[in-house]
Amino acid sequence: MEQPRATPAGPDDNPYRSTAACWYALGLLTVVYTFNFIDRQLLAILQEAIKAELSLSDSQLGLLTGFAFAIFYVTAGIPIARWADRSNRRNIVALSLFIWSGMTALSGYVQNFLQLLLARIGVGVGEAGGSPPSHSMISDIFPPNRRATAIGFYSMGVNIGILFGFLAGGWLNEFFGWRVAFLVVGIPGVALALLLRLTLREPIRGLHDNTGANPDPVPFGEVLRVLRTRRTFIHMALGAGLNAFCGYGIANWTASFMIRSYQMPTGELGTWLAAIIGLGGAAGVFLGGMLADRLAPRDQRWYTWVPCIAGFVAVPFMAAVYLVDGAYLALGMSIVPGLLFQTYLGNTIATTHAIVGPRMRATASALLFLVINIIGLGAGPYTVGLVSDLLAPTLGSESLRYAMLYVLPPVMTWSALHFWLAGRSLREDLAAAPA
Repeated sequence: MEQPRATPAGPDDNPYRSTAACWYALGLLTVVYTFNFIDRQLLAILQEAIKAELSLSDSQLGLLTGFAFAIFYVTAGIPIARWADRSNRRNIVALSLFIWSGMTALSGYVQNFLQLLLARIGVGVGEAGGSPPSHSMISDIFPPNRRATAIGFYSMGVNIGILFGFLAGGWLNEFFGWRVAFLVVGIPGVALALLLRLTLREPIRGLHDNTGANPDPVPFGEVLRVLRTRRTFIHMALGAGLNAFCGYGIANWTASFMIRSYQMPTGELGTWLAAIIGLGGAAGVFLGGMLADRLAPRDQRWYTWVPCIAGFVAVPFMAAVYLVDGAYLALGMSIVPGLLFQTYLGNTIATTHAIVGPRMRATASALLFLVINIIGLGAGPYTVGLVSDLLAPTLGSESLRYAMLYVLPPVMTWSALHFWLAGRSLREDLAAAPA
């Protein structure tokens, strides 16, 4: 892998002139993002135990992991991103981490659906302040020709978080119960927030983009205008949202599907899903960004072609997961989608930053994540749960299998088509990027 070079020139007060400083910042932000998804994903492996104790339906579970979380996540995300475009981003990330980790720990004390719903809303509001400021910082630490690789590395936090969420949640639930799992996962994040606040330094805004130090943010209406006029962004955002619809649908319901259809214990199942979605997805998101950075000098459209190709390749394997007979064969079929799902993330964020310029990045990231999370996190788990409830009277315990089969492969095909369409306008939109 090509190593990031130290910044060759720039203001004397630039804290990221050395390679070590760049990697420390990227590594620490990636760990924070990992905690973001541990706390978010933990509910998926615990939800069968929670459903039994609190007497919940699949639709209620879909709300907890979908719309109830997503609507507050995206609503809080815009004002926090505007704050990040004019203020200290490190402090915002540290405060957000403290809030979402504390609310995760509190989830271990809930006694009913409403209390768990309020706790998950708290997690969503806290996590809203994690990614947009972090994306903006990374784009100021790394130059344009390494941003997709750097953001791809950071985005591995999604899958590493899913890995630990499934692994720790599965075994903790099996031996100690779901309440202990929330406490064990939530408390360390509070300590990490303090470490971030004390050791990470705020990068100079726009250093690699010739805008001067600390430029003023662009008005929100101007950011919206720029994004509305970029066909690349519109298609990428829709493609990313539909991809996330499938990703969140799978991440939130696969454990329940395997438990209901094959009676797998949560410890063994959590280990399998940690390897497939966690390790496989982490490799995919990093390699997707790195591959696009390597191919882009030949044609910039590789930033959209990589997720397009990955989406089309994943579809038949997605369908096979629900058509084969046998737990281990189904898990084996899921390896390819697990590897390919997240290839879009680093490329989409880096390309969004490239077409809007440095003064709009946190806000543009928040708007991108609004689309991703409303379509993906909001609609994905809830739609699968709703279809499962509708099929339950005729299919019984197998309703979830067919809900996932009928919903997810067609949506993934739709996603891949949007990434192909995004490539048609990419070069034109990059040339029109504001300073």
